[in-house]
Amino acid sequence: MNKTESLREFYEHKFQTVPDKLQQDIGHFNVFRLEDCVVDGQSTVSYSRRDFYKISLLRGHNIYHYADKTTEIKGSTLIFFNPQVPYGWEPLSDNSGYFCIFRESFFTGATRGNLHDLPMMTPGGIPSYQLTKAQDKEVSQLFKKMVTEINSDYVYKYDLLRSYLMEVIHYALKMQPSETLYQHADAKSRITAVFTELLERQFPIESPSQRFVMRSANDFAKQLSVHVNHLNRAIRDTTGKTTTAHIAERITAEAMALLKHTNWNVAEISYALGFEEPAHFSNFFKKQTSITPGAFRVV
Repeated sequence: MNKTESLREFYEHKFQTVPDKLQQDIGHFNVFRLEDCVVDGQSTVSYSRRDFYKISLLRGHNIYHYADKTTEIKGSTLIFFNPQVPYGWEPLSDNSGYFCIFRESFFTGATRGNLHDLPMMTPGGIPSYQLTKAQDKEVSQLFKKMVTEINSDYVYKYDLLRSYLMEVIHYALKMQPSETLYQHADAKSRITAVFTELLERQFPIESPSQRFVMRSANDFAKQLSVHVNHLNRAIRDTTGKTTTAHIAERITAEAMALLKHTNWNVAEISYALGFEEPAHFSNFFKKQTSITPGAFRVV
């Protein structure tokens, strides 16, 4: 399975070089023309998580994969990608456009609330916005300003770049119904959204030494500073499933991915998923899938 791509790996793959002081650049930001980032004649982006945010303006006929959904898009589309959700895209025609990448710290103090609370960044949110020709022209102009500014010697250019990027975000927000901005329907929905984010933040498991540690409703309740009964009621009322069921389903999905896409043995997978004994993992997996881990691996 594809591991989370870091900023360093992004630059190495796209440009065979890494910017100076990348590791010290906590609030990293950069912007590119899509046409300048073709590797081996292809502009396809493989399906995986990244440890940075990305906003793309794509033109042409494309398919993008976001979480467990695949969407076909034509024309001009503005898409917001975040580190919590795996994604990828593939062109079905000649395409053009722009994209920018940045770390969350680039936005410290620049936006109301947290970046991951924005509608296009929340788990289960809709990340893409179809643009008309007139809208494409306006958004393209903002990206062109970013490209010009990133290459300038202006001492305060990152302040200006942050402003341009905020304009892109607000452009998309104005296309949202006002009641969806910066808020959830009620406290239960808010708790459910944060629970989902905390659960997803622990995945994917990328090495046998990594371990999934928040495995129970009590673990999440402590992290959220709420009583476990309050958490359970909120999750059940919002989703129709128990907290334990959500956790079990996510562990099972990760177990299936590790069994199919790695050569780790069952004991290593068991440990990484937080089980004390391989037998406990095998019993759990069989209960969830009606098949043993070994049998699933060879299917």
